[in-house]
Amino acid sequence: MKELAEYIARSLVDNPEDVEVREFVSGRRVDLELSVAKDDMGRVIGKRGRVANAIRALLRVAAEREGKQVSLDVMEP
Repeated sequence: MKELAEYIARSLVDNPEDVEVREFVSGRRVDLELSVAKDDMGRVIGKRGRVANAIRALLRVAAEREGKQVSLDVMEP
């Protein structure tokens, strides 16, 4: 899950070296925290959160295949 979130975020931003994903696992639950450069926040969140919600949907599908639940939080720099 972490690798997928990193791959998607790095593909979207201008500063891929500033992308950081932290993963917290608790049983079947996986919580991800995504941090990007301040200039790239808009690219990752998108208008009305559409890009962030699309990333969450992709992660949910990947998690479902592994029998897990995932959540993604975009952290402010």
